[in-house]
Amino acid sequence: MPDDESIAQARSVTVTEPTSLRALAHPLRLKLLGLLRVEGPRSVGQLADLVDEAPGTVSYHLGTLAKSGFVVEAPELANDGRERWWRAVHEQTHFDPAELRDDPARRGASVALRQSILQSYLAEQLAALDAESTLDAAWLGASTGGDAFAHLTLEEFARFGEELEALVEKWTADRREPREGTRVTRVLFSSFPRP
Repeated sequence: MPDDESIAQARSVTVTEPTSLRALAHPLRLKLLGLLRVEGPRSVGQLADLVDEAPGTVSYHLGTLAKSGFVVEAPELANDGRERWWRAVHEQTHFDPAELRDDPARRGASVALRQSILQSYLAEQLAALDAESTLDAAWLGASTGGDAFAHLTLEEFARFGEELEALVEKWTADRREPREGTRVTRVLFSSFPRP
């Protein structure tokens, strides 16, 4: 029986290579990987419909993600030889910008990826804002957002980040599968020292 550490390793991957970081830095690849992680395995055709792109474009970007080990084909799900299905290999991707900053190639790739991630977060939040009129008032009322600032020491700042990540893990760890009465919810958080 696998232990907690091996399960956690299977759920996430730590990326340090510039090629893999840059593979994720493309907005469509981020979206495709996110869909496979949240929605589960999908065919190229299904993904093409979801992202409003040509199947050939989707296949190309899935191939790029596969080269870096983020997705794999799932032929057992295909109905025939023409249909290509894909699945995400991990639920989460991690990388540490502090560990990557001394190598120019890694730093550049890390910055490019984080820029793409932030742009995708903004697009997702704007789409949610546009869709508010279709939400049940209770779901809209349960949504939250905001910002705050505090004067923290480095140790306090590090502890805050650890506690924030632990809180997110507590509420998402065993709630990744759909259940009756649930809907996919999104948690975005960020803490950073102001320049």
